Amino acid sequence: MKKQSNVAYILRISLTLLVITAVVAALLAGVNYITAPIIAAANEEKTQEAINAVLPGGGEPVAFNDATGLVTNVYASQTGYAVQVTPSGFDGEITMMVGVDTEGKVLGISIISHTETAGLGAVAAADNAKGQAFREQFIGMSGELAVSKDGGEVDAITGATITSRAVTEGVNAALACVANMG
Repeated sequence: MKKQSNVAYILRISLTLLVITAVVAALLAGVNYITAPIIAAANEEKTQEAINAVLPGGGEPVAFNDATGLVTNVYASQTGYAVQVTPSGFDGEITMMVGVDTEGKVLGISIISHTETAGLGAVAAADNAKGQAFREQFIGMSGELAVSKDGGEVDAITGATITSRAVTEGVNAALACVANMG
């Protein structure tokens, strides 16, 4: 049996690894190509549901000015605005829609996506009594909001003060954006 040199052995192993990596990368690219439109359609559907939840009748996209860097989209109608914001929570960004009427008061909040801790921060988006009560307390509020631990009127979720502050920060960004629009 012929003995292989170290250089030839390393090249053979490296080439094998390169081929395996290229095949896996091509497979992942194919899966991404197939699923990207489906994921985009699902995200668009979630966004439309969130707009309708916070702004009766929905709205049309409009140009906006945002000094906070949290506002990603604004939708307007005759009754107000639906403002999409992405504040940073405990475990990542929270994408949410905030409805604001023409007088600058919160109409509602709908959380589109988040990565908050289950049972704690995730309660903000939950479809149960605690989650609904947390989101509904913002309805009718205006001005600069803060959680009660920071001297404000918003009751934080027990054990999830960072998430509560993030949601409040998102609502503040939405209110400021709408105020800038006149």
